[in-house]
Amino acid sequence: MIHPTAIISPKAELGREVRVGPGAIIEEDTILGDHCEIRAHAVIAAGTRIGPGNQIGYGAVIGAEPQDLSWKGAPSRVVIGERNVIREHVSVHRGARPESETRIGDGNYLMVGCHVAHNCVVGNRAILVNHVLLGGYVQVGDRAFLGGGSVFHQHVRIGELVMVRGGIRIGMDIPPFFMAVDENEVAGVNRVGLRRAGFSEETRRRLEAAYRILYESGRNVSQALEEMEKRWPTEEVLRLTAFIRASRRGICTPKREQRRHRRRQGTAEAEAQRGEPEA
Repeated sequence: MIHPTAIISPKAELGREVRVGPGAIIEEDTILGDHCEIRAHAVIAAGTRIGPGNQIGYGAVIGAEPQDLSWKGAPSRVVIGERNVIREHVSVHRGARPESETRIGDGNYLMVGCHVAHNCVVGNRAILVNHVLLGGYVQVGDRAFLGGGSVFHQHVRIGELVMVRGGIRIGMDIPPFFMAVDENEVAGVNRVGLRRAGFSEETRRRLEAAYRILYESGRNVSQALEEMEKRWPTEEVLRLTAFIRASRRGICTPKREQRRHRRRQGTAEAEAQRGEPEA
């Protein structure tokens, strides 16, 4: 059903059974897949490609111009996959470079007021709680959970299954499977998220041990990565080490309390008490 007050360009392509609410605007050079719902007063701007089964909330703006002073009006796009829920007043800006894209994958949930800036890449099944702000070129891994009001600097990379506490600022990369609890600080592995994602207890223990080698063993990053790969050359650990090696901004550091505890206790005693899982 298309409401009579909706404004739809004759050059827009709408799939089967698309619903468009009152006052919504769908500009030219847009494609909407089957079974999408565009709620009242949402705007789908030129250059947007939306796959099937998406819900675009009241007042959301998808595909507006990038907030980048270098942008000179060249065509670019927003590309959205399948079955996403994009709630009220979310904004997703298109790419800032000619023919570039801002991409959102499948099955994501973007809650009220989130902002996805130009050239961001959001993976699959991520959750962005109310008013998350992603700067330009931010990458969000699959099944990441970003707490409400968290803010991410341009070019930051957020690994898969990361959990981020609400209301914090992040300017460094967050490695996969970790929890960010303060500004550029992590505090352990996201055990609950890993368990819910079907990771075995053995895999969770290996990732926890890898975290300790990275942050609590006294090794530098290169030494820690080599040790992790030597002990546990498993798929998950190798994804973790590959992510860290690819970092250009550097990775988040351990929480201050953990650093103080490590200095008091000593690395050797800490490893002896905890033990390490076998490969």
